[in-house]
Amino acid sequence: MFFTLALTSLILEAAVGYPQSLYRRIGHPVGWVGHLIAWCDTRWNKTQDAFATRRLWGVVTLALCLAVVFVASMACVLAVGNAIAWPVNLILLAFLASSLIAQRSLHDHVAAVAVALEQHGLDDARKAVSMIVGRDPASLDTHAVSRAAIESLSENFSDGIVAPTFWLVLGGLPGVALYKAVNTADSMIGHKSDRYRAFGWAAARLDDLINLPASRLSAFWIVLAACLLRDTSGPASLKAVLRDASAHRSPNAGWPESAMAGALGLKLAGPRVYAGVKVEDHWMGDGRAEAQAADIRRALSVYRLACLLQAGVIAALAMLFST
Repeated sequence: MFFTLALTSLILEAAVGYPQSLYRRIGHPVGWVGHLIAWCDTRWNKTQDAFATRRLWGVVTLALCLAVVFVASMACVLAVGNAIAWPVNLILLAFLASSLIAQRSLHDHVAAVAVALEQHGLDDARKAVSMIVGRDPASLDTHAVSRAAIESLSENFSDGIVAPTFWLVLGGLPGVALYKAVNTADSMIGHKSDRYRAFGWAAARLDDLINLPASRLSAFWIVLAACLLRDTSGPASLKAVLRDASAHRSPNAGWPESAMAGALGLKLAGPRVYAGVKVEDHWMGDGRAEAQAADIRRALSVYRLACLLQAGVIAALAMLFST
């Protein structure tokens, strides 16, 4: 188990995030994986091929990405571990791993939606929320923008923070790198459109599988955080999870979304519009649907405490297993 590495990574990411100066110079590791997936998509995802052939090429694409990421991450571990002494090697590996966790950036993007609603109006809020959701922002009113921001915060808490941390603890830098490779592939090609239904089949199925533990764990952190804050309800959060999580069209997203909905006394998810197509979905929670900027602020409070709770438990385990 890599508890110390995970804790150091969480602290570094929360403190500095991924430096913009570094991004401008070399890009981001997720972007590098994305370029490889896009290359495979262009060359191997031929619409004239049979469904089975395209699905096979999708499996090959995923396998190639995982092989490249595993070799690269292991090379980093061996190079840093053998050439540099502790604790510098720990800090360097933690910095590499922290680039695959999104505590700070997720918080900042969601907070920007609240600021836009509070200070600039609906048009700016729609622009801000379009940075973190895939639905058509032009169709969203103030309540829908607020719900979309909270839904994105909840779901991405699972697959942007809890899941990478979970796989970092279990597998070190290679573990979190492999997780992010699958997650990136799913976000790019794991769709049910005509183009990707076959080619993205493997990425979508594997992403669902590897997110199962973290989605449940993220709901637990949200419920626990809701129990500890004044203006949220832990019991209502747990009730919403038990009642609604399994009704979501995603096997994983319903867990953190229902937990957050119950904690805030809101209804989240429900029918939404993507690229002009209405997607029916079960409501998460049984509260009010009229979310506001203040509710985004409350959701961010839950999120921050949930992140702290996760880090605190990892710190305790790091101390326990170091003795």
